[in-house]
Amino acid sequence: MPTQEVITDSPTGWVASHIKRYVDSDGADGHQYYGLNTLLITTRGRKTGILRRTALIYGQDGDRYIVVASNGGSPHHPNWYLNLKANPEVQVQVGADHFTARARTATPEERPALWTMMSEIFPTYRDYQNKTEREIPVVILERV
Repeated sequence: MPTQEVITDSPTGWVASHIKRYVDSDGADGHQYYGLNTLLITTRGRKTGILRRTALIYGQDGDRYIVVASNGGSPHHPNWYLNLKANPEVQVQVGADHFTARARTATPEERPALWTMMSEIFPTYRDYQNKTEREIPVVILERV
């Protein structure tokens, strides 16, 4: 993903504001969001090819970063998740650290422990899971 390309940030106002603070401060303002560690992930749009960036709460499992495709408990997966399913090479920013990662959905064997970890970090994920019939995906980001 060439960095010269224009990146389109989340259209959700509070997320876009968070991303702007994160980017403008190179992670100094934004990595911690209401006491939660957050990262920025940039995916390539599966239909448009446009680079799209959003902010997500993360956990760590060794050197892997873990995020949850909750979409607030919506019956539909978030667009960023659908994009990385189509194009698993993503750009990630954690604080001031920028890197390329390969994204994949946790396997059925991996998911229970990672779901528990993430729902301990952000208990609202449990509420989101109860709101929807879809199994909320847990995503593993591995630096390449």
